[in-house]
Amino acid sequence: SSYIHKLLKIIHPESKLTISKPSVSILDSFLQDTFEKIATEAGKLCRYNKKSTMTQREIQTAVRLLIPGELGKHAVSEGSKVFLRNPAAYAKLSR
Repeated sequence: SSYIHKLLKIIHPESKLTISKPSVSILDSFLQDTFEKIATEAGKLCRYNKKSTMTQREIQTAVRLLIPGELGKHAVSEGSKVFLRNPAAYAKLSR
């Protein structure tokens, strides 16, 4: 749940947005479930392609498979942009 607060500050650094504890809890559950589904699907893709390492390609493909249409394309695009625009974002999240 601390990731949600950190991400909010990364996305809206100029804003003083806050999020309630119940909202954080709901969002955290949703994100954990989504992460698990994406990781499972990416793992299946690795096994199907006889690869032992999960890369960005498997994760992006899993997202496209699990999130339909334009929303999936947008998710991949925005996810890639965050780290291209701000490489320090990864370092901030991994602390």
